[in-house]
Amino acid sequence: MQQTTARKRIWGWFFFDWASQPYNTLLITFIFAPYIKDLIGDGAQAQTVWGFGIGAAGLVIAILAPILGALADNSGNRLRWIWLFSAMYFVGSFGLWWAAPDSFNLTTTLLLFAIGMIGMEFATIFTNSMLPELGSAEEVGRISGNGWAFGYVGGLLALVIMLTLFAEDASSGKTLIGIDPLFGLDANAREGTRFVGPLTAIWFAVFMIPFVLWVRDPKPSKPVKGATAKALKDVWGTIQNLPQTPSLFAYLGSSMFYRDALNGMYTFGGIYAAGVLNWSVVDVGIFGILAIISGAIFAWLGGRADMKFGPKPVIKTCILILCAVAISIVFVSRESLFGMVIEDTSKLPDIIFYVLGAAIGAAGGVIQSASRSMMVRQAIPDRTAESFGLYALAGKATSFIAPFLIGIMTAVSGSQQIGVTPLIALFLLGLILLRWVDPKGDHSTWGTVS
Repeated sequence: MQQTTARKRIWGWFFFDWASQPYNTLLITFIFAPYIKDLIGDGAQAQTVWGFGIGAAGLVIAILAPILGALADNSGNRLRWIWLFSAMYFVGSFGLWWAAPDSFNLTTTLLLFAIGMIGMEFATIFTNSMLPELGSAEEVGRISGNGWAFGYVGGLLALVIMLTLFAEDASSGKTLIGIDPLFGLDANAREGTRFVGPLTAIWFAVFMIPFVLWVRDPKPSKPVKGATAKALKDVWGTIQNLPQTPSLFAYLGSSMFYRDALNGMYTFGGIYAAGVLNWSVVDVGIFGILAIISGAIFAWLGGRADMKFGPKPVIKTCILILCAVAISIVFVSRESLFGMVIEDTSKLPDIIFYVLGAAIGAAGGVIQSASRSMMVRQAIPDRTAESFGLYALAGKATSFIAPFLIGIMTAVSGSQQIGVTPLIALFLLGLILLRWVDPKGDHSTWGTVS
């Protein structure tokens, strides 16, 4: 009976990845971002404002993430925090329905998008902090990989539903399978594409039900007196002591750079393809399907590689692949390919971009799973939520800088291709800092990982 309960708890935890993945898949990358480009018109301008908007949300996340993590460690049950931020996820994503072409307000749209994104990221801090309680240190790599793979499948299914039944081509008004958007949605008002907001919200609400039913937090439900003050003190103390824990310090720095570079790829992939290759929302969606299938398969395989070799070599390999992809992307456009002039009608850039997308999906799925597994090994015992809060801080500290840099670089150069070059430097910095990361963590300070 106990084994069945443990298995259900793991599956309930998996369902958070399934429920929340469409925010990344449908809104950040493959459907809503290209739609914003359609509304704004100019690809470089769209990439610029998208960068500043995502950057502002990332700044809020970076400031509050470690404090919220420490507060969760000291103030009782983490589930109450998950419900709060889940509500933000639902409200923010559902509200994107009102981003209509004839009444489009960029500020309101970006604000709603930021509310949903912040809710997703903060809820993830607390669900990630439950990972060490789902299995032994040797098992968490496999569990994390299976969770990422399961989440990718959820994102894939949501994307297929959007492309085949709702998201209309701007010129024909038809979905990918040649039908009008369901429920009588008006293609002329882009209601099929705008339905991505409500679909993302409803998807999350429905598929969080297994999480609600099967996941229980072993932490006490009553808050500790003075929890907020203690949380702030703990965060400041941990940050001050980071130089005394060189492996944790190096890993937070390394992951800060390489994960933010990857997030930059996800954030700007759709809007980049729409602007540089003139892809429609449907074209970007097909690209997304290939990337997600690749991500799901390799996240599952990566979990097994993590279990066999450990997370560090897995992370290093993925960084090298992603860095090569980041360099390649800059040299692929409708007019030229790696410096060679090509005909405007050539399909070669599209094919190569599809291949690069599959590589991003594969390496991205593996590195995110392995990174979560590595953080379990680096985390401070009895302060896992705070540790994952710092991990979120590391993941967001440059996630607001990277979009800002991309926005500035794009605005100055007027080129989307030049605009994404900061991603290359971020990957390289992450690779360099990974050298000082001990795969087993700072045993002398925090104790041996069990």
